[in-house]
Amino acid sequence: MGWGNLRVINEDRIEPGTGFGKHSHRNMEIISYVLSGELAHQDSLGNIKAIPPGDVQRMSAGSGVTHSEFNHAEGRITHLLQIWLEPNVQDIPPGYEQKTIPAAEKQGLLRLIASPTGEHGAVVIHADARLYAGLFDGNETATLIVNPCRKAYVHLIRGELMVNGQTISTGDALLLEQEGQILLTHAKQAEVLVFDLAA
Repeated sequence: MGWGNLRVINEDRIEPGTGFGKHSHRNMEIISYVLSGELAHQDSLGNIKAIPPGDVQRMSAGSGVTHSEFNHAEGRITHLLQIWLEPNVQDIPPGYEQKTIPAAEKQGLLRLIASPTGEHGAVVIHADARLYAGLFDGNETATLIVNPCRKAYVHLIRGELMVNGQTISTGDALLLEQEGQILLTHAKQAEVLVFDLAA
């Protein structure tokens, strides 16, 4: 919690027929990344959406938004990461965006999934941050060049991975600073998120 402008990552497992009732947020960029199952989202902007694995959802709370999240699937737990980033603008009109990122676009590389400008099909966030997702196995490697004056955060969703020479396993994370690059090697069925963050 609180590394650069990354406020928090919540890992949630929602049992069938349960979820989070209506609640409100202000001035936060919230990204949901579903790992399995499906998340049902409804908000005060009029959005009623299903978020399956492979989709990236961004909600800008801005001046205020109310939403709820549930798992309506019988017999299936919904497993997701919810990421909160501190915005670089305050009290903007709330907004919503959802995009599908196919697994093939993440296999063996770091695919940009969220950024301030939304290039390469990423969702747009109102925060000084860039978020990448990747799937790696065997000899697949990737290098991300980062500004040593910024901070980086690596979260391993599953599998095993070596990051800048250090091996991490499912659920592990690395807080990086004063690094010029992030080198991913020696993967074993790994799914990873990498954040380039404001210091």
